[in-house]
Amino acid sequence: MSQEISLLILIETKKGQRQKQIDAYNKLAPIVLTENGCLQYELKEVENNENEFVLIEKWASKKDLEAHDVTSHMIEADKISPTFRARPVTVIIMKDITN
Repeated sequence: MSQEISLLILIETKKGQRQKQIDAYNKLAPIVLTENGCLQYELKEVENNENEFVLIEKWASKKDLEAHDVTSHMIEADKISPTFRARPVTVIIMKDITN
C-alpha cells in the first residue's frame, strides 16, 4: 500500500519580486492539481514577511510525487524560479506517523 507524502517548501523571493512567485504559482496550480495523485497544492504567505512563502503539497504516493517532479511544466518552472527567488528552496518531506 502506498503511503501519502506531504511537503512543506519554504520559499524566499528577492525584494520586490514577490508577485512573480504568486504569478508562477497561479499559472502552475491548475495544472498540478490535475496531476495523478495530487491531493493538495497551496501557496501561503508567511505573516509579517511578504517575501516568504510556504508551498504545501500532498501526494497520494512517492511515485506520484516523483512523476510530478519530471513533468515539463515543473522542469520549466524550476528553470525560471531562480530569477525571482532569493535562494534555493528548503524542502521538508513529511510522512504520517499515525494510523
